[in-house]
Amino acid sequence: MDTADYTSNSELKVVRGDATCPCGTGTKIIMHVCNNCIPGKWGSGFVLALSRKWSSPEDEYRKWSVTGKSCRQTFALGSVQFVQVEEDLFVANMIAQAGVGRRGGKIPLRYQALEQCLKKVYDFAVAKGASVHCPYKMGADRAGGNWELIKEMIVSCICSRGKSVTCYSLR
Repeated sequence: MDTADYTSNSELKVVRGDATCPCGTGTKIIMHVCNNCIPGKWGSGFVLALSRKWSSPEDEYRKWSVTGKSCRQTFALGSVQFVQVEEDLFVANMIAQAGVGRRGGKIPLRYQALEQCLKKVYDFAVAKGASVHCPYKMGADRAGGNWELIKEMIVSCICSRGKSVTCYSLR
């Protein structure tokens, strides 16, 4: 990773650290990409770190994938489930990945669904007065998305509207 990745870009900051331990004070949201499989598949990538720290994001996601409803949110691409894991911390399970793995050359990430999710995270962050956090290159690893496009979407949907986003890289 080159050092340019560790600079601020329109309030999108990349720092070294663990996304399950977001920095700062006040209410925080950790957003990440989930798939739309029924029942939900939760077993690789960043979700493993979430599950090591809290059981509720996985438990609630799995229930949501089976029942199809969570706080009036349908389990579908573009939906977000906010799970409170600590008094001042929420995990945003964003359904922006169609299935798992590449099929016929198509990546699982759906950019339109991700954009819908990011807008919902922004609205929730404003309502809660929360800061927004995510793992570095969210949606670009298992989901196969292009990080440059994802970064532009985060800046457009969240940062340009007045909320900063901190991305955490373990390296």
